[in-house]
Amino acid sequence: MRLSRHICCPPWRDLKYALWLPLYLLLFLALERMPMNQYWATQLPIDAHIPFCEWFVIPYCLWYPLLTAVGLYLLFWDRAAFRRYMLFLGSAFLLSECIWLLLPNGQDLRPAAFPQENLLTALVAGLYRIDTNTNVFPSVHVLGSIGAALAVRDCRGPAGKPLLRAGTAVLAAAVCLSTVFIKQHSVLDVLGGLLLGGLIARPVYRASPAFQPSPKEAPRKSPAYRRHYQKLLSRLNES
Repeated sequence: MRLSRHICCPPWRDLKYALWLPLYLLLFLALERMPMNQYWATQLPIDAHIPFCEWFVIPYCLWYPLLTAVGLYLLFWDRAAFRRYMLFLGSAFLLSECIWLLLPNGQDLRPAAFPQENLLTALVAGLYRIDTNTNVFPSVHVLGSIGAALAVRDCRGPAGKPLLRAGTAVLAAAVCLSTVFIKQHSVLDVLGGLLLGGLIARPVYRASPAFQPSPKEAPRKSPAYRRHYQKLLSRLNES
């Protein structure tokens, strides 16, 4: 009884806005295990010129703690921003699954063998086993990174400081780049994530104070001596 009352109190009651997450995970697992004989290959010629670099698996894996840390911080410090964050992620992730279902897609970019064997390539191989090369357009890694960067900017608390905003934006950009350097996504998958993220962000953050245009400053009046000087110049020009 005491526990139920505690859960119904803020900030825990706002966890209901994260109820889309179990649904997304269940649908993701179902789509990943769905037999797919044919799919639209999303790779472009430019992808062949992007080298494989196992070091990018580090920012790729940082995506998971990034999204979790931003969500927990907003839950305690800015619940309105948390609700917008959940609305963005829920809309973006579930719409992505609808695209995967209606337009089966994948990419054929994964290397047959790694250029060298080390801890990072072993981590990439583990990711390959967990996450197939299908259901890649648009990239949810890109969508989640966009959502985290927007949410930190939206936050009214200390997370809205310029240094943290910039740091989150840099990490989000690194995550987006990592998807193509570890051959988990194609360039087209990244562009699709950026486009869908932009389309969703506009209605979600339209009412956010952090994204409102700053009011234009009223034009400053010229000092009295300057006005007199300008009048004197105009009289001299007229004479």
